[in-house]
Amino acid sequence: MHRRKLLKTLTAAAVAAGLAPLGAQAAAWPDRPITVVVPFSPGGGIDLISRIFAKQIGKELKQSIIVENRPGAGGVVGSAHVARAKPDGYTFLVAGNGIVTNSQIRSDQPYKDDQLTPVGLLGVAPSIIVTNPSNPAHGLKEFVENAKKNHVSRITFSRAGVGSTPDFVAAMVKQETGLPIQMISYKSGSEGVTAVIGNQVDMTSEASIVTLPLIKGGKLKALATTWGGRLASAPEIPTAAEEGFPNIRIGHWEGMFAPTGTPPAILDKMNAAILQAAKNPEVLAALKKTSIEPGDYTRAQFTKFTKDEYTRLGKVVKAGHMHAE
Repeated sequence: MHRRKLLKTLTAAAVAAGLAPLGAQAAAWPDRPITVVVPFSPGGGIDLISRIFAKQIGKELKQSIIVENRPGAGGVVGSAHVARAKPDGYTFLVAGNGIVTNSQIRSDQPYKDDQLTPVGLLGVAPSIIVTNPSNPAHGLKEFVENAKKNHVSRITFSRAGVGSTPDFVAAMVKQETGLPIQMISYKSGSEGVTAVIGNQVDMTSEASIVTLPLIKGGKLKALATTWGGRLASAPEIPTAAEEGFPNIRIGHWEGMFAPTGTPPAILDKMNAAILQAAKNPEVLAALKKTSIEPGDYTRAQFTKFTKDEYTRLGKVVKAGHMHAE
């Protein structure tokens, strides 16, 4: 009897010892720098918003946040890297719409959707459809009318790879206007915008954080915004709905994800840090300049949001026959 009791005690102690490191790991986290992977080149909307938040999240967690760019395949390269990373709370991903649509577009996606877990929403940046200032159109409606009147056979639209937000805007524009849109892929939204400035492509759309400074500087011409109402920081730009195309509606949302298996306590701490960062005056001031709405979702709310976006944007994928190049 005594021996059985001793064995039970030793077994319980062994189990407790085995569990202790995991609990201690979550409690001590973070005790070294955290890497946040952006799956696009520097300068795009996701990259810029990641950097705005990274600094403040680092202050909240009292640890350095390193933003690492891993571009390629419309965000798939960087996303796959995080999906395969050790789930210890030291590697995260900041991604947008593509994270919930790539698997619907690509049959060869090198990771499964359930290998990434939603952590929190950083913000939603309105998208602005732009063209070169030399284009005579004042608004999307006039752009469409001019193209049809002049029997234009091809209109090039730059995108940050298949499945990126600009790709969805291009698909929506094509579906709603009937224009002969041809998508041209670049590694990032900023490269696609540069192509419009240089008159290498006819039009594109990008997050307000990228486009507004260039619009105000005279390097781009705004045709319409694609999210909600008019922008507080640029009320002169009409919405796509006001231009007669209410179904062209999408925003550049940026959310944080972690490798599945990361301890829930760590995910909760990161979500709390994101929520606190979103209330910081410096962060709010930076976002306000380009009319970006800060995120305020719990982990559960952000998980539901990504599921809803999967369904909503999946309909655009099917209607536009979107597929990997």
